[in-house]
Amino acid sequence: MYKYLIIFIFSIVLNAQNIKVASYNVENFFDLNYDKTEYDEFIPNSNFLWNQRNFNIKLNNIIKVIEDLDADIIALQEIENESLMKLLKQKLPKYSYYSFIKYPKSAVGLGILSKIEIKNSASIDVKFTNAIYRPILETTFVKNDIEFKIFNNHWPSKRASETYRVKYAKTLQDRLKDLPNDYDYILVGDFNSDYNEFQTFKKNLKLNQTNGITGINHILNTTIEDKFLTLDDILGNKKRVHYNLWLEVKNFERFSTKFKNQNNTPDNIIVAPALFDNKNLSYIPNSFTIFKPDYLYKNGQIVRWQMSQGIKNKIHKGEGYSDHLPIFANFSLKENDTNPINILNLDKKITDIATLYDKNKLILPAFLDDIVVIYKNENQAIIKQKNSRAIYIFKDAKDLKLGYSYDIQVNEIYDFYGLKEIKEFVILKEKNQVNDYKTLFLDASKIDIFDFKYENEVITNLSGEIRKGKLFFNNKTINIFAKDKSILPKDGEKINILEAQLGSFKGNMQIIFHKKTDYKVEK
Repeated sequence: MYKYLIIFIFSIVLNAQNIKVASYNVENFFDLNYDKTEYDEFIPNSNFLWNQRNFNIKLNNIIKVIEDLDADIIALQEIENESLMKLLKQKLPKYSYYSFIKYPKSAVGLGILSKIEIKNSASIDVKFTNAIYRPILETTFVKNDIEFKIFNNHWPSKRASETYRVKYAKTLQDRLKDLPNDYDYILVGDFNSDYNEFQTFKKNLKLNQTNGITGINHILNTTIEDKFLTLDDILGNKKRVHYNLWLEVKNFERFSTKFKNQNNTPDNIIVAPALFDNKNLSYIPNSFTIFKPDYLYKNGQIVRWQMSQGIKNKIHKGEGYSDHLPIFANFSLKENDTNPINILNLDKKITDIATLYDKNKLILPAFLDDIVVIYKNENQAIIKQKNSRAIYIFKDAKDLKLGYSYDIQVNEIYDFYGLKEIKEFVILKEKNQVNDYKTLFLDASKIDIFDFKYENEVITNLSGEIRKGKLFFNNKTINIFAKDKSILPKDGEKINILEAQLGSFKGNMQIIFHKKTDYKVEK
């Protein structure tokens, strides 16, 4: 039970060369030639003002991002044609190679700029009878006699059901199955699918026409039995499985786009098991990064390409960049037979709640001593350790008693729209009654309740007014939520929070009420 788990950690040695691979949806880069496949707002020199001035601004802004990103290979989406790829290559002389693919009747295609030699490129066709989307761009690279592939994707948006993205995933997976098991390849691009799509789309009847099956998770096998595939179990799996690099980022930082101020991850970098097999190309763990300098991301908002309302329609303002942020990851390329996977680390027994927030899944159980039940609602509970964090148990907590301490064994954890929860646990020992357990509540007037380090804490002493389902207080606003909508305070009521859960949802903090007695209405 207390055994150590041996996992691989990568180190970089002198004879290994690092390669940065990036992906960027530039948001509709069109030229000034009229090809009749453009979106209306990009018809050249029309009332939308897509003209030479705005084209030059868009071009220079894309160049600035690519230069600052300084990747060795960058996959681009939403490029109108090959001429624009050639123009980017000309303006960015560090990139000696490019590839591009597009269907003739599509509005936009996919391209790659590379400092590394491109051996060849190919189109993986994904066609439908009732719609025209984009092929998948397969590009083969070679350096120091080492060959690897990058598959650039731009799957249909969520205006279409998951059926379409499942077809893309199946087509891609069929191609990957033709490759040797030890072949190095990377999947990148705008998949129009969150890394945890299987959790987020099931309730949407328009999208979910596949009985809960998702392309990115179930077909590409980034999950097995609805559990994320992690570094601990990627090798030795009999299926053609993949590891999504979003799992290396803290939950609240997982976004490359924002929709209605909620975090989304349509852009992904997904890697094959071969990138962990000790030879040729290797992924460098924890190198996955969202590129968000101040000019791309300000005040919690992505600085996208701007359009303003004109007299008859929206017009280009000549400002901004893209509605997507670039993402990148680093890889090591060894010049001899093996990669530097040569340092072992012992993952010691987890005994602290705070450590659970750094895990996507548990390989071995966690053993938490002296946890205190500080909140209870029927079958749910919030537990906390003194001098550590709190965490929510969302089911099977009926045997836990409010205000008592326990030793427990945690077997499974879960991320619910970014909020860490305990899914399965066992009581090892009931210990003492803790009469002063409310001292473990946090005084909301003394902390920043928007700081994600306070997720799952029980807060008290917060007053404000309800307006349109939000709590307004001290010139700030925060969402409120309750599974049972009938217990929510009404608009216009002034309330004082007595004890409530501080949670998060898709990258935004919120206050969660479980009982009507969590707050009182002030007269």
